[in-house]
Amino acid sequence: MNTDAPIVTPASPIELITINELGPILLRSRSGVDKLRAKDPTFPKPLKDGTGRQARVYFVRAEVEAWLRAKLDARAE
Repeated sequence: MNTDAPIVTPASPIELITINELGPILLRSRSGVDKLRAKDPTFPKPLKDGTGRQARVYFVRAEVEAWLRAKLDARAE
């Protein structure tokens, strides 16, 4: 039995990281990450877990890595 249906594989899970986990990736303190977010409009947007001021903020690791890769590629040009 031959079917031409595409093979569906499960997507890789999205890995979320906190701002405290983001600092070591970018070699910056938490306040350094905050300054970078304010200064660079291309920095990945965070996901907020809730509506209050105390709600935890997450970043998608793949988006941060893609942003960093783009910065490194732009530097090489």
